[in-house]
Amino acid sequence: MEKTTQQLHASSNRKPKTLQVSLLSVALVLLLFLASPVCSCKEEEKTTLLGFLDGLSQASALNTSWKNDTNCCLWEGVTCNEDGTVMDVSLASRGLEGHISPSLGNLTSLLRLNLSGNSLSGGLPPELLWSSSIVVLDVSFNKLSGEFNKLPSTHELAMKVINISSNFFTGYFPFATLDGMKNLATLNMSNNSFTGKFPSTVCVDKPFFVVLDLSYNQFHGGILPELGNCSILRVLKAGHNQLSGTLPAELFNITSLEHLSFPNNHFHGKLYPEHLVKLSKLVVLDLGGNSLNGEIPDSIGQLKMLEELHLDYNNMSGELPPSLSNCSNLTTFILRRNNFHGKLTNVNFSTLSNLKILDFRLNKFTGTFPESLYSCSNLVALRLSLNRLHGQFSSRIKNFKSLKFLAFSDNNFTNITNTLQMLNSSTTLSPLIMGGNFKHETMPDYDTFYGFKNLKGLAINDCSLYGNLPNWLSKLKLLQALLLNNNQLSGPIPAWINTLNFLFYIDMSNNSLTGDIPVALMEMPMLEKAKPDKIFPDTIVFWLPVYFTPFLQYRTTSGLPRMINLGYNKLTGVIPPELGQLKELLTLNLSFNNLYGEIPESIGNLSNLQVLDLSYNNLTGAIPSTLGMLHFLSKFNISNNDMVGPIPTGGQFSTFPDSSFVGNPKLCGPTLAHHCSSTDAAAVPVVTSTEQHIDKVIFAIAFGIFFGLGVLYDQMVLYRYIYVGPVCFNYNRQQ
Repeated sequence: MEKTTQQLHASSNRKPKTLQVSLLSVALVLLLFLASPVCSCKEEEKTTLLGFLDGLSQASALNTSWKNDTNCCLWEGVTCNEDGTVMDVSLASRGLEGHISPSLGNLTSLLRLNLSGNSLSGGLPPELLWSSSIVVLDVSFNKLSGEFNKLPSTHELAMKVINISSNFFTGYFPFATLDGMKNLATLNMSNNSFTGKFPSTVCVDKPFFVVLDLSYNQFHGGILPELGNCSILRVLKAGHNQLSGTLPAELFNITSLEHLSFPNNHFHGKLYPEHLVKLSKLVVLDLGGNSLNGEIPDSIGQLKMLEELHLDYNNMSGELPPSLSNCSNLTTFILRRNNFHGKLTNVNFSTLSNLKILDFRLNKFTGTFPESLYSCSNLVALRLSLNRLHGQFSSRIKNFKSLKFLAFSDNNFTNITNTLQMLNSSTTLSPLIMGGNFKHETMPDYDTFYGFKNLKGLAINDCSLYGNLPNWLSKLKLLQALLLNNNQLSGPIPAWINTLNFLFYIDMSNNSLTGDIPVALMEMPMLEKAKPDKIFPDTIVFWLPVYFTPFLQYRTTSGLPRMINLGYNKLTGVIPPELGQLKELLTLNLSFNNLYGEIPESIGNLSNLQVLDLSYNNLTGAIPSTLGMLHFLSKFNISNNDMVGPIPTGGQFSTFPDSSFVGNPKLCGPTLAHHCSSTDAAAVPVVTSTEQHIDKVIFAIAFGIFFGLGVLYDQMVLYRYIYVGPVCFNYNRQQ
């Protein structure tokens, strides 16, 4: 028994030894593998790469890696093949500055060169374009510039991908020089300033050519029928140019097209059903921002793979074809600013379960909100503003669990109380734009309100609503913009306004608000000067552009001006001097109220102020000279008050028209009917800068000391004459 136990013990001791031997073997193999020599790069190629390094700025991030005494195959961004020949230089987004050296063209085995996303400047060496080895050339997103001179038309080049997008290239591109690139598959020249006509023959003798992107340039003229020869083209983009004419029928012969994008050009004409039906593989169709007319062809329903349809900013009309219900893969559907009419119920939206963005703003649709649209539970952005829809929303609006952007302003919807009650349960909604509806209803107030957890912007303007500012607004703690203008709201501005810590855009103009301007409004955190512990709201990128005027749109909340607009109300009292705390304010409008008293000098502290309108009040006193320190003030109006004295001169005041001051008969100025006299001029103190003030204080102190010494000297002299008879006698008599 004892022997058996010893044998087992010995056996158990042998197992770890076996394992140790196995691990040692593996370690030796790995050591041999790691110790195997890496192929050294060729000396002439190292010299070529160092020549490229010399063309970069001294602060290049490559300086620590690219050393002359090291193997260039181990340098950052450099890849060699098994015999040490450089085949790949990939230096995307490395913060490189300087020029691209032509010496890179000497790398005879280089297959890929990627220098995108840097700050390289100067021209693109032609040696790179006519390289016999480079397959992929990507210098996009740099600061390269200049024109392309005619390049040699060589044959049998290996180039497959050319990406020179997002630079500053100009002039005509010699497309004929690409003739020798028989293998070319992708040409991206977008976001430059190239000119000339559309290159309709660029794909000739290029059996692999699938991507052509000429967007954001200055190409002009029409599209020639020869483009139809690009039989395997899959992506064709030429938006934001000066192209014109009609879309040739031959264009629709490219049945391989998956992405057709010509937005913001000058195309006109119609979309013919027999043409459109040929593009059965189309995934993206973007023809927005042109002058197309006519209807959407019913044949569009046969584009079963269509995911994005952009026809915005055209002159198209007619009713929506019911066949759109067949485009079940549709995710983005934008018809903004056309003349479409009819009822939205023509389309069965319940089959479009993938729909995420729908924008029908500024058309002539009628009828009620389509019941089938409530089935699109994946909607993220929905806009139906500026149509002729009516009725009430169904409780099924709660199905929009993912909705972040909702705008249905300027229709004829009713029942604001139910609408808000149904929507407030949303936890995703960020801007809610619903003005121009609910005419002459009452602003609802609720006893309990816990909704709109993520609401950043709320617009209930142009509704002629009655009632007071409801307390539930104080629950919207993330609110950044509040538009309640053009209603009939009454009562005071509540003191809880300053508890909305992120609110910076306030428009309550054209209501019937009464009472004083609360001091709480002068304590808005986002309008006060930034402090180290200040928390700023997250910038919100709108899913669709937000329009505050027909020609003014915003894509982010950070673009909105910091504004308080209380014009056209019935506010009384004085302008709080605490106003000077709002140093981030850009626009202040208190016009058409019943304010009285003087304009507080503290307004001079609003160093960022651009617009100040205090017209049509009962303000008195002089124009504070501190306003002359507002160097960004571009619009100023104090007309129709009871101001006195001269208009300050110099600075921004020299740019304001007389209409900014009319209706103040006691004001005077060189361009007004009442010219200033010397008495008027003395009535207004002169603004001095801090340095001027300090200089005057120093002068006063010095003058006081000098005067004091002078008096002391006189006393000493008089003291000497007291002991002289007649003088002393005369002096004593004067006492």
